[in-house]
Amino acid sequence: MAERKVEQLRNVALVGHSSAGKTSLVEALLFDAGVTTRLGRVEEGNTVSDFDAEEIRRHISVSVSILPIPWKDYQINVLDTPGYVDFAGEVKSAVRVADAAVFVVDAVAGPEVGTELAWGYADERSLPRLVYVNKMDRENASFQRTIEQLREKFEGTLIPIHLPLGEQSAFKGVIDVTRMKAVGKEGKDGDCPPDLAEAAESYRQALMEAAAEGDDELIEKYLGGESLSEDEIWRGLKLGAKSGKVVPVLCGSATTNLGVQLLLGAIVELMPSPADSGAIDAINPTNNAVEKLTADPAGPLAAFTFKTLADPFVGKLTYFRVYSGTLNSDSRVINGRTGQEERIGQLYQVRGKEQTPVQKVGAGDIGAVAKLGDVHTGDTLCERGHPLMLPGINFPNPVYGAAIFPVKQADLDKMGTTLQRLVEEDPTLVVRRESETNETILWGMGDSHLDIALRRAHQKFGTDLSSAPPRIAYRETIRKKVQVQGRHKKQSGGRGQFGDVWVRFEPLPRGGGFEFVDEVFGGSVPRNFIPAVEKGFNEIIHKGVLAGYPTVDFRAVLYDGSYHSVDSSEIAFKLAAHLAFKNGIPQAAPVLLEPYYQISVTVPEQYTGDVMGDLTSKRCKVEGIDNARGKAVITAVGPLSELQRYATDLRSMTQGRGYYTMQYSHYEEVPSHIAEQVIAKQRNEAGKADEE
Repeated sequence: MAERKVEQLRNVALVGHSSAGKTSLVEALLFDAGVTTRLGRVEEGNTVSDFDAEEIRRHISVSVSILPIPWKDYQINVLDTPGYVDFAGEVKSAVRVADAAVFVVDAVAGPEVGTELAWGYADERSLPRLVYVNKMDRENASFQRTIEQLREKFEGTLIPIHLPLGEQSAFKGVIDVTRMKAVGKEGKDGDCPPDLAEAAESYRQALMEAAAEGDDELIEKYLGGESLSEDEIWRGLKLGAKSGKVVPVLCGSATTNLGVQLLLGAIVELMPSPADSGAIDAINPTNNAVEKLTADPAGPLAAFTFKTLADPFVGKLTYFRVYSGTLNSDSRVINGRTGQEERIGQLYQVRGKEQTPVQKVGAGDIGAVAKLGDVHTGDTLCERGHPLMLPGINFPNPVYGAAIFPVKQADLDKMGTTLQRLVEEDPTLVVRRESETNETILWGMGDSHLDIALRRAHQKFGTDLSSAPPRIAYRETIRKKVQVQGRHKKQSGGRGQFGDVWVRFEPLPRGGGFEFVDEVFGGSVPRNFIPAVEKGFNEIIHKGVLAGYPTVDFRAVLYDGSYHSVDSSEIAFKLAAHLAFKNGIPQAAPVLLEPYYQISVTVPEQYTGDVMGDLTSKRCKVEGIDNARGKAVITAVGPLSELQRYATDLRSMTQGRGYYTMQYSHYEEVPSHIAEQVIAKQRNEAGKADEE
């Protein structure tokens, strides 16, 4: 592909809800640009951007795909993103390196939860955007209804620059109201039909008004009663889009390739180049100074890594965008995060799974490189003499966990490495080892997310893994103060064992952990044996008296005891502490504790009652509700045991339109009737384990 100047580049994230037609639209864009000779179909698994085995099997995108598209003298780098909520991290990655966003909206379903999520991500980075209303040829499609729904949900002036020529089965093209021309198959121009002339003129007046608002010269001309030229309309719309005040809306049908070429033209005319997007702040890690970087190919090198693919054959493939300077093949750079040198081998321009070798990737452009060392998503590649770090990607917190087990012994040896490579590839996956339950937990964004991760473990790395709901990390504590004796005495010939302690157990506030206090006076327990008593408690508290869970939030005060000058030893006093715990804790009103999580649920307002009722039934306490633009944000706190599978419940309840985040809050007492069931189940499992 010909080398482009920075001003000729456009980096756009293609975003929207699942099944809005993003991948089909990419196929039409590639076809119209002459990159491909036929339109691939998602149902047939032969599209350029959906090349992963899981994407082909499920007929949905699960990861971001980079697709450079030449159009006239420009190159549009399209980042095709998944629309399914489980893969929101991929959308975050694309939005982070894009200069603009193109929202694809289904003309039948309207803007859905995936659209709303992506709109929020674009807002975080103040990205200019435009909307393409797709599937105008489908039954029940309505351009006007979709426009109204967009205006209800989102801020900004959503202004159509197209008028559909018919709808549903009668859809045959669009009227480009900037030129007052009808555009049909293959982008061919025709005259505006007389029966639509009045509507088109009305659209054009609204368009001129929106375009004029962004420019003093244009507003003066418009208010003076003069008509704006086509170039003036484009200029005003570009300024309005850059400020975020104006969102141009186009329409068409990707599968019938209607209105697609106009979208390419609109991206070039209305969306900013890397040079237009302004400077980005970078930190020099040697002195923490902030530097302003512009898209200058001759500037200091700063290449941001935004995606990693783990390939079992060629190794790790790292996708990057160059914000400043030029990255060359067969060169050496450093990782701004680690300060370590990295050897750059062959650079590639990627289009789906196709990799084309290139000698260099300049400022504003996107490329890939294989086999880097300690480089993760979010790192910055830079020059040794000029280290830099660009802002990272703020990935959403995972909300759905599963305990992971190897299917065979051979898989156990590979499990750790495989999970590490899956996390490298997808930072919204998190692996944690839970010491309290002795399980490896894989956290993600939902059940489909984890299911695909485990399938990839098998397909890519030959590691068969199974999953199960994680065990809850219950804990035990006490509610009242008691005083008990722990006396260990053993005489079986020869030297005996003797240790005697008097201990006071006291409850602590929630989160207090365990405290050991020495109040011994007068040498009833020699000083050299007191550490052994503390050690004994630290050993025994990990196996509580109710169900074997760790005992927390209490204090053990050693206040008296006795010893034998010959038979006393450290081990004897340690065992005496064990006996004191076993004798005293059952008398101190022991109770079970469970982890509580803070949850924030965002749903359309019509589902507020259902969601609140469901949360209440899950023993959650609703703390507040905020309403804005037809959305309700419900904050609550509730037990993890009830929220483990909430992702599935919420989707079912809200037809996929709700989403949530949650994070650990604190531990609370388990209600007695539920505690009895947990204790009985745990004792039953412990009994079976002993029998085996």
